[in-house]
Amino acid sequence: MKLTRISYKKLLQSIGKTIETARQNTFRNINQELVKANWEIGRHIVEFEQNGKERAEYGSELLSRLSRDLRLAFGKGFGRRNVLDMRRFYLCYQKWQTVSAKLSWSHYILLLGISEYRARMFYTKHTLSDNWSVRELEKQINSSLYERYTLSKNKGKTTLKKQKSNQKIIHSDIIKDPYVLDFLKINQTSISEKQLEQKIIDNLQLFLLELGKGFAFVGRQYKISIKNKHFYIDLVFYHRILKCFVLIDLKTKPVKHSDIGQMNLYLNYFAAEENVINDNKPIGIILSTDKDEILVE
Repeated sequence: MKLTRISYKKLLQSIGKTIETARQNTFRNINQELVKANWEIGRHIVEFEQNGKERAEYGSELLSRLSRDLRLAFGKGFGRRNVLDMRRFYLCYQKWQTVSAKLSWSHYILLLGISEYRARMFYTKHTLSDNWSVRELEKQINSSLYERYTLSKNKGKTTLKKQKSNQKIIHSDIIKDPYVLDFLKINQTSISEKQLEQKIIDNLQLFLLELGKGFAFVGRQYKISIKNKHFYIDLVFYHRILKCFVLIDLKTKPVKHSDIGQMNLYLNYFAAEENVINDNKPIGIILSTDKDEILVE
């Protein structure tokens, strides 16, 4: 068989994929074993405490002794804080069945820093369902997603509520209010709508995370034509759960009545021209720094 450049390239790509898969599987297995080992260590410490011995709280003699002896026997990774985290890990997840092997130890370190049980379970559930990385989880915690979710729920608007199979999902269960776009790092006192749009596109992955679950990006400056007049919608998404288009208009100045009228024009166009069978009515979002409740209503 004659070795050509193309056949050799395919060979190299196949071997590369095999190596990459093996590395990923190895990392996954190592992570699972690490999480399991840390949970077991925490269990041993708590069971020791329950037998009437000293409590392994931060600063205790037991914790210092454990840390010192474990480091002597097994090397780094057993600082006093690390051992305390292992104990806290078991106390927070006392049933091994509630521990997901999909999450890394770094994920759990962030989750352990959340004292409120419901908040911790909230972030645990959405890290799993939305496949958040450690960085994404930290970003959502820092943006107070749970607190905003709770506030929205108290106002009668749930953002990430899971519906029962016999309940109809409505847009108020999906659309957030407010959105936090601190990841754009806008330092200017004023920014144009075009600049804001570009910053969102440059950080599209983080913007999709802030929008929530189910959003798929369709396009920017989406052109529609009505009676030989051309209009451009800033951002267009499709929501796979609501089964509808979501149109976003960016405003860096106070929203005017004409802005709402223009959005209604876009929505009517999409309902008539872009929707296909089984699509629901489109949703329009005017994203601005503030809103006049009466005007918006």
